[in-house]
Amino acid sequence: QVQLVESGGGLVQAGGSLRLSCAASGTIRSINDMGWYRQAPGNQRELVVMSTGSGGKRYTDSVKGRFTIVRDNAKNTVFLKINSLKAEGTDVYSCNAEVVSSVSALRYNFWGQGTPVTVST
Repeated sequence: QVQLVESGGGLVQAGGSLRLSCAASGTIRSINDMGWYRQAPGNQRELVVMSTGSGGKRYTDSVKGRFTIVRDNAKNTVFLKINSLKAEGTDVYSCNAEVVSSVSALRYNFWGQGTPVTVST
């Protein structure tokens, strides 16, 4: 089994910044796509950014230029640098990864439990 563990969420003032991290562990042969989604209460979960296995990065338009994903393949970890937060409220940021199992060599999709980011005035 594979676990994705997020950290770094918390309370931040509007206009502030923070960094999220997601570390994958378990029966991992390799990781293809790995990135972040977010969801506000009552809203649909949306893609924030995905780092593809081929080296590409796709950001949702609303975060381009403000959010940056950094991937450390040696540690099976991704970081999300978040700058210039503006919307008041709480979004839960969840890590997502497509993992190739070291047991079966098959691909599986995993989710972290999420880390909340609260923006205050």
